[in-house]
Amino acid sequence: MQNVSRKDFEKTTPHGNPASHPAEFSGQSYKNGADAVVAALEKAGVDTVFAYPGGASMVLHQSLSRSRKIRTVLPRHEQGGAFMAEGYARASGKVGVCMATSGPGATNLVTGIADAYMDSVPLVAITGQVKREMIGRGAFQETDVFGLTLPIVKHSYLVISPDDLPSIVHEAILLARTGRPGPVLLDIPKDVQQAPVDSQPSSPSFGGCKPVPQASDEELESLLVALETAERPLLYVGGGILSGDAWEALRCFAEKTHVPVATTLMGIGCFPETHDLSLRWLGMHGAVYANYAADACDLLLAMGVRFDDRVTGNVEEFAKRAKIIHVDVDHSELNKNKRADLPILGDIRDALDRLNEMLAAERRPRKVHQAWHAQIAQWKSRYPFSYRPVSGAILPQQVVEELFHLTRGEAIITTGVGQHQMWAAQFYQFTRPRSFLSSSGLGTMGFGYPAALGAKVAFPDRQVIDIDGDGSFLMNIQELATAVTEGIPAKAVILNNQHLGMVVQWEDHFFAGNRAHTYLGNPRNTEQHYPSYRKICEGFGVPAEEVRHPEELRPALERLLSAETPYVVDVHVPYTEHVLPMIPAGMTVREVILGPLAEE
Repeated sequence: MQNVSRKDFEKTTPHGNPASHPAEFSGQSYKNGADAVVAALEKAGVDTVFAYPGGASMVLHQSLSRSRKIRTVLPRHEQGGAFMAEGYARASGKVGVCMATSGPGATNLVTGIADAYMDSVPLVAITGQVKREMIGRGAFQETDVFGLTLPIVKHSYLVISPDDLPSIVHEAILLARTGRPGPVLLDIPKDVQQAPVDSQPSSPSFGGCKPVPQASDEELESLLVALETAERPLLYVGGGILSGDAWEALRCFAEKTHVPVATTLMGIGCFPETHDLSLRWLGMHGAVYANYAADACDLLLAMGVRFDDRVTGNVEEFAKRAKIIHVDVDHSELNKNKRADLPILGDIRDALDRLNEMLAAERRPRKVHQAWHAQIAQWKSRYPFSYRPVSGAILPQQVVEELFHLTRGEAIITTGVGQHQMWAAQFYQFTRPRSFLSSSGLGTMGFGYPAALGAKVAFPDRQVIDIDGDGSFLMNIQELATAVTEGIPAKAVILNNQHLGMVVQWEDHFFAGNRAHTYLGNPRNTEQHYPSYRKICEGFGVPAEEVRHPEELRPALERLLSAETPYVVDVHVPYTEHVLPMIPAGMTVREVILGPLAEE
């Protein structure tokens, strides 16, 4: 089974064969509100919608079936569809679009919407709603999704007039992707979808999008002055660099100023992790040397970050010795979690481009900070990401390392949430932007495989692999059916330890190892892994294999990578392995639990 390309998609039935749809939607005119929505999506450049139909959205689906520009991917659960749209958006930078019916269909999107909100992912979620006259009456499958999602969207629309649909769809796409990206909700009653639309509708006077803020010249000059006087500067950068397409400008700035770079988990890939200036990522399970650098620096240049608690630990102690300059496009993030000495509101790419221009205009060379770099080099040598091999067992870190070597670091990696997520970030070195897709802010199990499907739709010619845990993978395992029926050959590697591994790790450290409902296997047969993912996958028509012995690992991964279909490798790993280093929640790097090589 080959991945379906855009060209092939337009030829296939039932998605785009003109012979199947004599009333083919032209995109030039529309007979009802649903046609107006699809026309507006086409005009905005949307090429894929992840949508699960129902009574209140079926009119929209009828219009989508007549579109030759938009591919409709049918997930097997609305949450899976939302995560697919996120994976598509995170990998491509374009707006992801998902759709569901009213009531339970809409509520099943909520977790995906919240995930996009936490991680600043451009998403438009379209929901069908009961007819206007039935709203508020407890009609069948009615839910106030407009009110339900207010805290987790950039903006919400309950569309009352069909004539407003073209301009509302246009504005929703624009809102989702401008400034700090995020999700936008369109709730469209069924009778609005069915109603005729004025062929030349008047444009409602919306407020529109605010201009993207720009840092002042004085603020940027102050940043460079602070950098000139600093002895131990550090760039602390996050997902805003990716959202703002600023990774090239960041690299240029770091190389011109010789400032080391530590990313957040969200920012992985925005700076090549093989670069001499890279400190990889910092935080609870991040590189010890990155955390030490944040603790010791005297100038912290925070760009496109939000000082998340998983990074800062004890926020009062984080970068306590440093002057903090925080650049962000969202004013609400400035001074929210950590007070900055100089908060700068501005678009990150614009700020970095102008900083680079200022540096290029200078005649004198910048400081090299030799003593600082020497100290960092010692920390890197002393505290690498490490593990101690166990004879006869496959450790999860080994699996990720092997996958990195086989793919040469070129794959797009998605993850679920838990230990496997951290090991993927630690032992797969990322050199390209938008290549590590993970639920970071909300920490949503079940994210990995649907996100991989969305990323594969966006990049059919790249290898896309979900590194998952058995608990996370099971949460949206039904999307294997989507992979097969839609011809999307996204792969999955399960690090199967039969436990909720991260919770088990916390039980071991903080609850004397007492197991409180964290074992996922069959207590009546602890010798046999349960369930059998190989059998489940085969039931969906997906090739799969189990790996139990070290010598089986590499050949299995090679078969996975060479497959032209979806493929799953279920690797049995010990549940006793912990993700290290680890800074306990609310503490500082001085309380870090080190990895095995650093302890020796």
